[in-house]
Amino acid sequence: MKLSKEAPAFEFDESSDLPLWVQLRNRMAYLINSGFYKAGDKLPTVRKYAADLRIAYNTVSKAYMGLERDGFVTTVRGSGVFVNDPEKIRKASGQVDALVEDFMKSCLKEGMAYEDVPKLVSACVRRMKREHEKQK
Repeated sequence: MKLSKEAPAFEFDESSDLPLWVQLRNRMAYLINSGFYKAGDKLPTVRKYAADLRIAYNTVSKAYMGLERDGFVTTVRGSGVFVNDPEKIRKASGQVDALVEDFMKSCLKEGMAYEDVPKLVSACVRRMKREHEKQK
């Protein structure tokens, strides 16, 4: 098992409209994409990183959850958070981009305006989320 690599210093932009967890998530994604963190590297623990940055534990936890949701990292219960292969992330992202582009072309072909598509997607997401919650 690899030891966690110390994260470089990071300062939050207090004037930004982005929440701290999003700024941290974006910074960590940059460090992964730039090669600072390599595939298989262990990230600092949530508690250690929160202490180092002097921010709430929940802020770091939310940033890590965002990274995992976006495919940048994988959490191994009891072992830590590990960086995924950036090439695999880009490949998956490219496949999703192609799906979205096909979807957009289909919507436009059906006569929808560009501005109407996000409304359609939002309504679909809300409906699917409600259905999912009912199934729980």
